[in-house]
Amino acid sequence: MKEVILAKYGEIALKGMNRSQFEAILVREIKERLAPLGEFSVTWAQSTVYIEPTDEAARRATDDAVYEVQHVFGINAVARAAVAEKDIDAILTLAKEYVPRFLAGVKTFKAESKRSDKKFPLTSPQISAAVGHAVCQVMGGRIKVDVNNPDVTVVTEIRESNAYIHAGSLPGAGGLPYGSNGKAMLLLSGGIDSPVAGFMMARRGVRVEAVHFESYPYTSEQARDKVLELASILCEYTRSMKVHVISVTKIQEELRRCCDEDYFTLLLRRSMMRLAERVARKYGASALVTGEAIGQVASQTMEALTVTDEVVNMPVFRPCIGMDKDEIVTRARQIGTFETSVLPYEDCCTVFMPRRPKTRPELKKVLAQESKYDYKTLEDEAFAGAVTYPAGRKI
Repeated sequence: MKEVILAKYGEIALKGMNRSQFEAILVREIKERLAPLGEFSVTWAQSTVYIEPTDEAARRATDDAVYEVQHVFGINAVARAAVAEKDIDAILTLAKEYVPRFLAGVKTFKAESKRSDKKFPLTSPQISAAVGHAVCQVMGGRIKVDVNNPDVTVVTEIRESNAYIHAGSLPGAGGLPYGSNGKAMLLLSGGIDSPVAGFMMARRGVRVEAVHFESYPYTSEQARDKVLELASILCEYTRSMKVHVISVTKIQEELRRCCDEDYFTLLLRRSMMRLAERVARKYGASALVTGEAIGQVASQTMEALTVTDEVVNMPVFRPCIGMDKDEIVTRARQIGTFETSVLPYEDCCTVFMPRRPKTRPELKKVLAQESKYDYKTLEDEAFAGAVTYPAGRKI
């Protein structure tokens, strides 16, 4: 019995003349992810990537291969499927042999069919009825048919070259292939929002690197390790990521010495944006990404965001901007970053936090405060002291 993995893509299928470019990036990502597991044949047709293990190591690693493909951006659904000739008797024989392993302990099922080859002599309802009957025969009275709310859906697909049987699909990561839409620099804090923002941009095909700002010794090494852990979790989807760590301690100390307290956060954010842009340009990124959501904190009002954006000359993407906290937390749980994000290690933005930060700042007053200290020299020193850490998956 031959078993394959069917990886189905969604949005790519809507592309026009450049669809083949997205498909090539998608297939390359799948091949590179699967290479350590063994030899696989990877082909694609009809909005589906067909992945067939071709050596013993690959066959033993099929579960791991499914996991890998689920984490490939651009794939919407993944299924393990057995392959049959396009003959109803062959299909029913295979259904009896292959399907029961997926129905152990299951109370109800239904059979569904998709017939993209319209030359096949049976209609989809006829195929479903025949396969459902065959499964009931082999399972005896241990399972019942429920067409409305089944525990498992057994799917038969009649495609151009073969028939395929599987017991439903697992969700994929969705979106567009990673690296198909340029590169951006993520301002990665240790909080809940910025890892979600990085994930959402990566899901749109944007290759992501990260810059993190620390305030050692006011912030600890554990706080930095926490951020590197968050990057490693994102690497389940991106496979690798560089994290550029910059100390803003001296900037914050000078702010406290020279400026009015209620401007601390805004002035720090402006320095962080300028530094992030410098890092982005150094490493070939053409946009910044932040986890800000409108109105969530004092520095995220429209006026405050305008003041911070004013210092950079590249796009600033904020994929969380219209989300509420519950929505962001839900996504953080889905991608596995939430438990790490809530670890109680301090963030540089909590250092010297003003009691009453400006929420409706005027640019001319912000500039007046900024003129009180030599931020350019301080930022030059901070940029020169940046340290880059490679983040990767924890195998």
